[in-house]
Amino acid sequence: MTFDGRLVKKIWVPDVFFVHSKRSFIHDTTTDNIMLRVYPDGHVLYSLRVTVTAACNMDFSRFPLDSQTCSLELESYAYTDEDLMLYWKSGDESLSTDDRISLSQFLIQKFHTTSRLAFYSSTGSYNRLYINFTLRRHIFFFLLQTYFPATLMVMLSWVSFWIDRRAVPARVSLGITTVLTMSTIITGVNASMPRVSYIKAVDIYLWVSFVFVFLSVLEYAAVNYLTTVRDGEDRRLREKVKEQSQNLPCDCGMPQSKTMMLDETYEADASSLAGYIRTSKVSEDESDKQEQMVVRLALDSEFSGITKKNRFHRFCIIQNTHTIDTLSRVIFPGAYTLFNLIYWCVYC
Repeated sequence: MTFDGRLVKKIWVPDVFFVHSKRSFIHDTTTDNIMLRVYPDGHVLYSLRVTVTAACNMDFSRFPLDSQTCSLELESYAYTDEDLMLYWKSGDESLSTDDRISLSQFLIQKFHTTSRLAFYSSTGSYNRLYINFTLRRHIFFFLLQTYFPATLMVMLSWVSFWIDRRAVPARVSLGITTVLTMSTIITGVNASMPRVSYIKAVDIYLWVSFVFVFLSVLEYAAVNYLTTVRDGEDRRLREKVKEQSQNLPCDCGMPQSKTMMLDETYEADASSLAGYIRTSKVSEDESDKQEQMVVRLALDSEFSGITKKNRFHRFCIIQNTHTIDTLSRVIFPGAYTLFNLIYWCVYC
């Protein structure tokens, strides 16, 4: 025999409540969704439709590549285990779910039931039933909203390595844009997350990406500084060479000495060589008609005092301005690819 909710108020029913419930209510449209069924053998089936919002302690250290275990707990409020016994009649088979039910952020992997005693020092022990849910978070949303944009920003910062180092506005604006975009992504992710005191997996990825973007800006700062130093060194050397070449004596009537240059710099062996002056002397004996070439080596007193260490330092500066960008084109993508391999192997 089946009865509606009006009879429930006239008989005894268990005073079960949901532990850690933040909000719950019984559906009452169009009447209270309560059913009471009495069988001939004396068994009573009591059913009601209730919606519960319960608290769940989550660990976000692997967010958003995490799995969470949440539990729904039922317990008698007044009757101890001596007065009322609660248990699952068929274990995990006591629960049934609709396969069409899905969550926007989680996938319900499995659920199981348990029961144990809950002891309170003031009132005693109570039977408590547990429904444990294992939830796995959907990653596709975060791939589109967080990981892909961050990766694209890091790759965009590498474009500056192929831009000419003298194009200051282009490289500076590109670096600042990528840095500000990464800051916006980090702020947006943290705004939608609980304020926890530990580092999350997404924080590691975003901050490492931010470091790569920031290092690309510092890379250009180093390239620009070394380029400025090199240009200053070249300009000072050209001025001194020009000044000395004008002061060199000439035995052959040539207007000025010839200076050997290579890529706007002196050859390594010619750092102390200001120039070669080739003169021709006509032999005093006109009958021989032979010409003799006299080569005069003009030495600069200042250049001859330069140590090998200083020459090597200047050589390194000149070479670094050409090779830093070239090395960065390989080091930055390689390091970021290695980081991604380690990251996804650890957290997936």
